[in-house]
Amino acid sequence: MQPKIMIVDDREDNLLSMTSVLEPDGYNIVKANSGRQVLKLLLTDFDFALILMDVQMPNLNGFETAALIYERERLRHIPIIFITANNYGEENLFKGYRAGAVDYIYKPVNPDLLRAKVGVFVDLYRKNQRLLLQEQKLIAVNRSLELEINERKASEEKVTELNKQLLENIARLEAANKDLDLFAFMASHDLQAPLRKIRMFSDRLLASPGDSMGKEGRLYLTRIQEVSRRMQDLINDILRFSKISVEKQPFEAVDLNGVIEEVLSELETPIREKNAVVSVDRLPVLPASTVLMGPLFSNLVSNALKYSKKGEEPRVRIRYEEGPVLAGTNGKSADMRYGRIYIEDNGIGFDQKYAEQIFDMFRRLHPSSEYEGTGIGLALCKKIVEMHNGFISALGRPGEGAVIIVSLPLQEIPKEKQPEAQPE
Repeated sequence: MQPKIMIVDDREDNLLSMTSVLEPDGYNIVKANSGRQVLKLLLTDFDFALILMDVQMPNLNGFETAALIYERERLRHIPIIFITANNYGEENLFKGYRAGAVDYIYKPVNPDLLRAKVGVFVDLYRKNQRLLLQEQKLIAVNRSLELEINERKASEEKVTELNKQLLENIARLEAANKDLDLFAFMASHDLQAPLRKIRMFSDRLLASPGDSMGKEGRLYLTRIQEVSRRMQDLINDILRFSKISVEKQPFEAVDLNGVIEEVLSELETPIREKNAVVSVDRLPVLPASTVLMGPLFSNLVSNALKYSKKGEEPRVRIRYEEGPVLAGTNGKSADMRYGRIYIEDNGIGFDQKYAEQIFDMFRRLHPSSEYEGTGIGLALCKKIVEMHNGFISALGRPGEGAVIIVSLPLQEIPKEKQPEAQPE
């Protein structure tokens, strides 16, 4: 684009003479014959490389017009050269510079001097325009880089999240495959062993003489009943485990005190038969599945009663404490508060090296002939706790009892929903 230059003079002959000097250099000349016309032109067009302004003009002189021009922020970049026929002295020259002048040209105007001075300011204008263009390009490049960085960050976060989900899915699949492998082993061995015994005892009954269904026959039938019951218990536990693994239960505020009360009521017979003492501290209200909390604590209390010492009254204590989980513990969040429920007993205990294995499917540390059970109870407890985003662990020593620790996430429960303390 041709640089635009505004020439301001109230005399037409001065406008024509300066235009004739500058037009051959390719400038776009805009003429004005008063200060008011200058201000009017600058309302819509302010991209001028230079303004050549006469000082002596009616109404608004050059100094006053320059002062009004520089009051507007977007016009302050335009240099002004005053053209005058008078020598105002240093004081008046300073007044002109203060009004915004960058230089003076005295009349009669020397054409070579006019072209030289105009050329200097036009060259500065062109360089400034190139710098502005370069700045705009840099801003555009920076904006593009910023968008690219943000998109890359978003993509990286998405990839990280997808990787996290993938790892979680892999872990779940591995756990499911492990359960399936154990189930396949159990189906081919543990389930078929009772069936073989049933067939064997039944065959003996069928092969015995018709009148020999006395003591021996009743013994065989008793064994058939025991084995059948064990097989039925095993099948029921497997079905219960499978059902819990597949079905998702809704969460609500569950009062664990009521849950334990129902569990102890259901276990009243074995507690009375073993002359056991069960003490329970105050337990929290927390978000959980009402359907699953019962089987969880029923299995844990049953285990404490089952593995009691012979000749010693079982003592089971259920206590509670609250606190944050340490960073990195079982991959759980460090800023989540957990409630810890301890189920302590004075039973036969176990070696601490088996503390993790006891939660595996069908894992038994003691022969079934001594202690009844299917080896699914604690695996079922672990599954229920993990479905609640908690974790379960065990402490024990042979002959000194065991402690099962259930940690479940807490959330704020309004005080009016908290159960009232009951007397001991």
